[in-house]
Amino acid sequence: MRKRSLDALGIGWQPPRRVMLAAGVLAALLVLAGAVAWWTGRGQSTDASAPHTGSSASPKSTSAPVPKPPPGGSKVAGPPPIADPLAFARASAVMLWTFDARTTSRDDQLAGMHTWMTGETAYADWDSVQAQIPDPLLWSRLKDNAQHASATTSEAHFPSAFKQALAENPQAIAEAYIYAVTVRGKTQLAWNGGGGGAEDRQITLAVQCRPGKDCRLVAVAPRVAP
Repeated sequence: MRKRSLDALGIGWQPPRRVMLAAGVLAALLVLAGAVAWWTGRGQSTDASAPHTGSSASPKSTSAPVPKPPPGGSKVAGPPPIADPLAFARASAVMLWTFDARTTSRDDQLAGMHTWMTGETAYADWDSVQAQIPDPLLWSRLKDNAQHASATTSEAHFPSAFKQALAENPQAIAEAYIYAVTVRGKTQLAWNGGGGGAEDRQITLAVQCRPGKDCRLVAVAPRVAP
């Protein structure tokens, strides 16, 4: 079960069960309720016959276990020492969009992803992050097809309503230091037999960047915020 809601960022998370973030931010950011669906651009440039991750991400679970690190360490690169929310969101998007089913098990992938998460469990929404990779059955198909993907980002920005809310109440961020960031980029997919394709991606993330500390990932929004 989620420990703390992030609806105050206004990009689709459910209303809080315990304590809200600043009420002024909540009111200003609810205008994003009609934002376009997540994973915009999915499958536009990829061979439809290829089993790729975009169309079969695992559903959210309300009781997702925390993955255990694999022996010898994770094959997923750990979080970089970045204190800027825009730069960290770009790095997080690359991490979420990159995989290599040839050499990495799904459990190892999840364990590596979890190292990017904030340690403040009151805010962390691990379910929304782990939902970005395929379910176990599809992951096995990706491995059978030796599918792998790399990613690049082209830009990152604070959603317009988030910027407006901060302009109206600059102190509202000081409770949790959680920022909404929308990232755009592209993945390059490849699989057995020389198959491959490119796919435009965009995603809205919540990242936590407390003063004097490196940023960490909090959640993935269910919609892309403009």
